Amino acid sequence: MRILISADMEGATGVTWTDDVVPGTEQWQRFRRLFTGDVNAVIAGLHAAGADDVLVNEAHSSQRNLLLEDLDARARMLTGRHKPLSMMQGVASGVDGVVFLGYHAGAGAEGVLAHTYLENQITGVWLDGVHASEGRLNAALAAEYGVPVLLVTGDDKTCEDARGYAPDAKMVAVKECVSRYAAICTPPERTAAAIAEAAEASMALAGRGEPAPGPHRIEVEFDATHLAQAAAVVPTVEQTGVRRVGFDAPDMTEAMKAFKIVTAIAGGAVQGKYG
Repeated sequence: MRILISADMEGATGVTWTDDVVPGTEQWQRFRRLFTGDVNAVIAGLHAAGADDVLVNEAHSSQRNLLLEDLDARARMLTGRHKPLSMMQGVASGVDGVVFLGYHAGAGAEGVLAHTYLENQITGVWLDGVHASEGRLNAALAAEYGVPVLLVTGDDKTCEDARGYAPDAKMVAVKECVSRYAAICTPPERTAAAIAEAAEASMALAGRGEPAPGPHRIEVEFDATHLAQAAAVVPTVEQTGVRRVGFDAPDMTEAMKAFKIVTAIAGGAVQGKYG
């Protein structure tokens, strides 16, 4: 069976604040190793249960964070930007399941480094009227290809969120949220064992099902009026409130492509300390 790992970093073992995940910092270099360790634990568990092709898609920031030289040799890694489906690139390649590793809660929710695509300019995202994290958005995209979510790892708030969009998936909380920048963290030796065990068990869920059709609607709320105005220049995107935009799409693939454009334009409209 072929399995995709969508690997984000904010929900990795030990990560609690900005420097842990920002490329170029001393802390980032440290947590690249722990991040890679989490991924290797998943790979080990998947292979123990019969996976024969594991593709790891780097899904964080520059998407050049994992250490290829330390990666389990049984896997392959998709690294670098830019990818049409971003965090979910590879989901359309005939995979039988997807793992959300190192995920986090969404913008406007409680959780360690909680956000949705933009680090702090977005205050909320809604998919078909339901408050949506990156996990919920990506799960809907996977469902469009009939691909089940097998396992979700992150903090405890991430796991609570995942029970809403992937109730059958296995969950591993590698840390307990205290605040946006603080958590009670479990050491990597223990998280690796828990992740590997859950990954092995999650393979019972693998196997493509019926695709989930669209259409879909995404709404995005920003922390400043000019960001909504900037995003609304995109055709099909309408400004629905002072700080809010929305758009419709015939399927989740098109919805996520449009969402990427909206976030890119809004991110480019941020000006220094005043946002």
